[in-house]
Order: sequence, then structure tokens, then C-alpha cells
Amino acid sequence: MTTIRRFSCNDLLRFTSVNLDHLTETFNMSFYMTYLARWPDYFHVSEAPGNRVMGYIMGKVEGQGESWHGHVTAVTVSPEYRRQQLAKKLMNLLEDISDKIDKGYFVDLFVRASNTPAIKMYEKLGYIIYRRVLRYYSGEEDGLDMRKALSRDVEKKSVIPLKRPITPDELEYD
Repeated sequence: MTTIRRFSCNDLLRFTSVNLDHLTETFNMSFYMTYLARWPDYFHVSEAPGNRVMGYIMGKVEGQGESWHGHVTAVTVSPEYRRQQLAKKLMNLLEDISDKIDKGYFVDLFVRASNTPAIKMYEKLGYIIYRRVLRYYSGEEDGLDMRKALSRDVEKKSVIPLKRPITPDELEYD
């Protein structure tokens, strides 16, 4: 039986094994604590029986006007729990919060351009590649900014792809 619940401070000491995947971004403790304090509704953990951490999702809500949106900062599932639709459940949870509670126009995320399995998974969940961000990851690898429109964006304007790649300094951070 899988349990999905809000992330807590104690989880910071228990989720290291989930972050061992080379495609998972690992942040410093203050980064996780900031998300936990500012956007607790967007930070969830999934547990297996025995309280073993299976995966987690961390995000936030940001922007202004028609750019008001949910953002997936990290979603990861431990290798032994993949292919069980756990990432899909975590993503759906964040999307529902962004849509129904915070009334966002879309949800976005960044993914390494080389991470084909993740890109395919996001596409199955309804995300499109909105734009390419050149040298987004450590100034070396391109990132793809993927988006999914929410119910507030009736005309789906937020997911009309840009025609040209951008650089990280062109990104808007709120």
C-alpha cells in the first residue's frame, strides 16, 4: 500500500537514496527547507509499507497575471519503484493543487534534453515542449521547458511553443 502525504522536515534525513539517480538534481538542505516553508502544499513524499521513501515531488506556485502557474522543481522515484505510475500520481497531485487551489494557468517543469524516458513520460501526461533553454544545466546541457495548460487557460495560450531557443538569462524568475 502506497501512501502519499505532505513532506516533513524528518523526510530530509530519509530521502537521500531516492536522489542517487544521476538524472535527479540534488539541492542543499536550505533549498529544500525553503520549499517546505514557503510551498508546503507542493511538497509531497510517497512511502511504501515500513515507511520506506519511494519518491517525492517538490514544487511551487509563481508568476503574475496569465503567467501565474505551478512549477515542478523536482519529481523523482527510486529505481525499484518505477513503472508503477507513482510519478504520474505525484504529478497529478501537483497539477490539481495548481489548478483547483491556486487557480494557475499552467504547470511547467524543466528536464534535461537527453532524458528521453522522462520527456516521454511528461508527454504522456499531456505536457508539450514549450521551449529549449540553451545550456540550462550547469552551463553545459540544454533543458526543455515543458508545459501543460490548466482549466483556467481556456484558449491554451500558455502552451503555444516558442519558435526559438532561449538562454537562461532570458528566463523570468518570480
